[in-house]
Amino acid sequence: MKQKTTLKQLSKELNVSVSTVSKALNNSSEISTKTIKRVKELAKLYGYKPNPVAVSLKRNKTLTIGILIPNILNHFFAKVLHGIEQEASKKGYKIIICLTNESLDKEREYLEMLEYNKVDGVIATLSQETQIKEDFKHFKSIENPLVLFDRVTDEIDCHKVLVDDNKVAQGVFEYLKNQKRKKIAVVSTIPHLSVSVARLQGVMKSATQNSMSVKTLMINEAKDAETKIDDFFKNESFDALIGLDETAPAIAINTAKHHNINIPKDLAIVGFTDGLLAKYAYPKMSVVSQHAIELGENTVKILLESIEDKSLKPKRFIQPTSLIKRASSE
Repeated sequence: MKQKTTLKQLSKELNVSVSTVSKALNNSSEISTKTIKRVKELAKLYGYKPNPVAVSLKRNKTLTIGILIPNILNHFFAKVLHGIEQEASKKGYKIIICLTNESLDKEREYLEMLEYNKVDGVIATLSQETQIKEDFKHFKSIENPLVLFDRVTDEIDCHKVLVDDNKVAQGVFEYLKNQKRKKIAVVSTIPHLSVSVARLQGVMKSATQNSMSVKTLMINEAKDAETKIDDFFKNESFDALIGLDETAPAIAINTAKHHNINIPKDLAIVGFTDGLLAKYAYPKMSVVSQHAIELGENTVKILLESIEDKSLKPKRFIQPTSLIKRASSE
């Protein structure tokens, strides 16, 4: 087995001190450009790699960030993750991705593992089970800087990056009302999640302000979505539908075509999240875009601020959104 090259070996061959080699590898201004070049060339030749434990002890940082997300197959989370990795890499950080699969127990276990591995901070979005059971003790007890995004709760005192879903949903309702839509329906396949609750509250607030009634369909089990939405179309009458996620409006578009309903003439459909379902639906789906990549970048920026300044008070960053109008409503 090949022995690892040490700073001592490099210093002996170059006939300089261990301290000089260390400073040269870290581009210290105390060391001449010529010496830095010599040290780095020899280090590369011998395949020298610094001891990560020693480096982290010296810096008092591991330059790692833990990420807790419930589902990597979800297009929104995948794009957020892309933004996180881009920004973290730019700032010299590596990320450790933990998939909770919507499980409270996995969330607890991964959080414990991340703390044990001494990550510098954690970025997380709450699992469905955590939100349903309202069990946040594991997040309240961590000592690492924490940023929650998208699915958040006021029960945890930390930095948050989120969309003002209530206000955005009001905007969607107003958009449809201004199109002279009189019978607006709301469908969600994620009714337990904080984002869906806030969006529904926003729709209902606008409906009340405009003295309009709204028909709602909340689907607790994703496997029942197609059947329940089909029954909803058979039993209710509406000329606009707001999907509080991406799945519900995508199914609604297919169901409307099955029932020979003309989109958007007889039925306008708007959803949330500008993912693949929205882009490849026919007709293409109008959606609220949360600018997921930018959102991910913002979580890292705020986390790194809090890592550098532990006294920083928790901030609530509201991510800007856009209503992308496509053929399903125009």
